[in-house]
Amino acid sequence: MPGLALVRRLEAVGFRAWPAASVHYDGSWAVRLTASHPSKRLNSVNPLDPADHRDMETRIARAGQRFGSYDRPLVFRLSPLAPMQLSAHFDADGWRRFDETQVMIARLQDFDLDSGIDQIPLKDVGRYVDASIFIRNEDAERKAGLTEVVESIRPPSGLFVIEDADGPVASVLCVHDNDLAGLFDVAVRADRQGKGYARSIVRAALRWAAAQGAQRAWLQVATANHAAVNLYERLGFETVYTYAYRQKGE
Repeated sequence: MPGLALVRRLEAVGFRAWPAASVHYDGSWAVRLTASHPSKRLNSVNPLDPADHRDMETRIARAGQRFGSYDRPLVFRLSPLAPMQLSAHFDADGWRRFDETQVMIARLQDFDLDSGIDQIPLKDVGRYVDASIFIRNEDAERKAGLTEVVESIRPPSGLFVIEDADGPVASVLCVHDNDLAGLFDVAVRADRQGKGYARSIVRAALRWAAAQGAQRAWLQVATANHAAVNLYERLGFETVYTYAYRQKGE
């Protein structure tokens, strides 16, 4: 079990770096909802105190009503801050566990930030969002929602894109929050994966973050994405904790 102080810190900076449009607290459960974007991180209940498990069934039902008003399925995101009793309740009630994610951290002083490309972050949010959607081959309808999320980020952020003759190749969003730099939306175009673009753009983003005063970098990556996990481990990232989502089965 990681130190809960570090988990709380990373959860807090994560919420600031990827802000939901609506946040409601039921005790220490953060109910995050975003009508314009389907991300589970932006549409989930996040319990933030291992001791806060009173009236679980009533509060779960109350959260379900709130999610229903957004036409969203009720999803819980359980980190080490979630009460064990809540996880046990979900187990007993047939809630499935899915999309385990690793939260990883590294010291910037351990990176070789002097090599690789030198890149200035984009100022144009629309250009970055277009590039991200193109790289991921997502529907253009995602643009408005992603633009809203990126524009609502309050800490300083750097938007990075690498392009070739065929268009955007790789993208990353880096959010600088005091001594921490969070990496989000890391993506490489399918036909250019495995060619070092992810490593290059991550280094460029972290070079920018170090210049802003960041001392540590952190990120979230799906446990099932073995290639990405291996890349980040080779770069020097270590897993601090994991979280997973819970949703009632059919």
